Amino acid sequence: MTTATQPRGETRTADHPFGPHTGPLRRATRWWPALLLVVLFIAPYSALPLPGLLDGPIGSPGNLQLLALCLVFGALATGYDLLLGRTGLLSFGHALYFAAGAYVTNTVMLEAGLPFALAALLGLLAGVALSALLGAVSLRVSGIGFSMVTLAFAQAGSILVQRDPGGVTGGEEGRAAPADKMPAALVGIDHTANLYWIALAYLVVVLAVVHWAVRSPTGRVWEGIKENERRVEVLGLRPYGFKLTAFVLAGALAALGGIVYLLLTGGATPQTTTSDFTLSLLVMVVLGGSGTRWGPMAGGILYTWADHRLGDLANSGAVAGLPAVLGVPLSQPLFLLGALFVAVIYLLPGGMARLPARLRAARTTTAREEATDA
Repeated sequence: MTTATQPRGETRTADHPFGPHTGPLRRATRWWPALLLVVLFIAPYSALPLPGLLDGPIGSPGNLQLLALCLVFGALATGYDLLLGRTGLLSFGHALYFAAGAYVTNTVMLEAGLPFALAALLGLLAGVALSALLGAVSLRVSGIGFSMVTLAFAQAGSILVQRDPGGVTGGEEGRAAPADKMPAALVGIDHTANLYWIALAYLVVVLAVVHWAVRSPTGRVWEGIKENERRVEVLGLRPYGFKLTAFVLAGALAALGGIVYLLLTGGATPQTTTSDFTLSLLVMVVLGGSGTRWGPMAGGILYTWADHRLGDLANSGAVAGLPAVLGVPLSQPLFLLGALFVAVIYLLPGGMARLPARLRAARTTTAREEATDA
């Protein structure tokens, strides 16, 4: 008995629910990242209001500040997914490298009097060195042991910052960045658009680096380590070196994000050193879709936006006027964030990145059912 096979690269249009026009449509949609980048770039020039999403026009300083934070955390979640989604490493200490970039840059400017550019370079190098050192130790163990070691390092770093040794960290209050050491184009509310564009550039850099790294031969080894580390060892490769590479690269991207965050907020605060901060990154990645190209970015943007906007909702008069049984939980932003996270987990397994595939599957099923009924 013989079986007819279809040549590779051809599509049976009779079996496709959308017919032959799906190909051109799919090719057209490949350009959406470039279109989105253009839209984001011109956002500071827009006076368009987005009721319910933002207060006032998009280009207002307050909204640009929020959008910049969303972009920074979208990029940070994308870098963190190099560990979680690409290599299968659950680290609870990623906030440490983000904080290193912010604190070292700020401290060098304050204590040594160096200009921002040189201080930022030292902050980035400090983040790379710290991630290499702690990663070399943490990766000696695997699984839950690795997660606990990274958590211990993160807790130690957080305690060190809050104890304010030598008065260099500012303790629980943090320390404001010196305006005289910062570029004039990045200081003041009038230059919020410049800070926004820096955050956008950071996002583009992270997406490009992660995309290049994942598609490289090293990225394919990361995928193999995530699936079956023992099989990688059998092939004659040493997983430790590849995991350390992912750890240091993710740490470097986090340190760069800390420097951008310092510019946006005008100071370094101890909240960025806590393990809760890393847990927020974990939620962002899971919310968007771990191991996907755009999911962590979308999760980071949505989480950051919701964190700020749901806080306004929780403190609004509409919630205050509700009965206590509803008003009390709804007045807590963390409750609203938790409810949103649970809803996405149950309704969209695999994160928001799986939504297009689910919609296509639903349309395919509907089209086949209609064809069967006809």
